[in-house]
Amino acid sequence: MMDNECEVPSLRVTRVRSNGKRDFDPRDKRQLVEACLRPGVSVAGMALKVGINTNQLRKWIRLHQAATEAAAADSAELALPAFVPVVEASGGTRVPASPVALQCLPAQAPASTQPSVRPSLKPALLTARLPNGVTVELECGGQDVALVKAMIEALGAR
Repeated sequence: MMDNECEVPSLRVTRVRSNGKRDFDPRDKRQLVEACLRPGVSVAGMALKVGINTNQLRKWIRLHQAATEAAAADSAELALPAFVPVVEASGGTRVPASPVALQCLPAQAPASTQPSVRPSLKPALLTARLPNGVTVELECGGQDVALVKAMIEALGAR
C-alpha cells in the first residue's frame, strides 16, 4: 500500500433523500476524485475508507475526466492556427523561403492604423488580418502579380 492512500479527504453528506440516497458536497467529491487520480492510489481502497460504493466513485472519476477533456477541447477549438498555407504561384515566380513579416496585433486595432493608398511608385502592400489576431503583411512590386493573386486565393479559401 502506498502512503498516498493515507491522505483520505473527508466526504460530507449535504442531504439524504427519502429513498436513502445521499448527496455529497461537490468540492469534497472533486477532492476525492483528484486524490484517486494520483499514481499508486487504489480506487477501491479509497471508496472503502470514505464509505461509498467503488462503482459510484469510478463513475465520479469518469464524469470528472469527461468534463476535463471537454473543457480542453473547447479551449483547443478557440485557438485557431496562426499560419497561412503556402501556395506556389505559377509562371516561374518563386515564393521566398524567408517568412513573411508576421506580427501579433490586439484583437481590435483602430481603423486609423490601416495603411493608406500608396502612390504607384512605391510597392503595393497586402495586409491580411486573421481571426486569431495575426496580421500578415506582403509588400509586392509590379512583377509580383502572380504572388499577390495566389496569396489572396489562399486567404479566401478558408
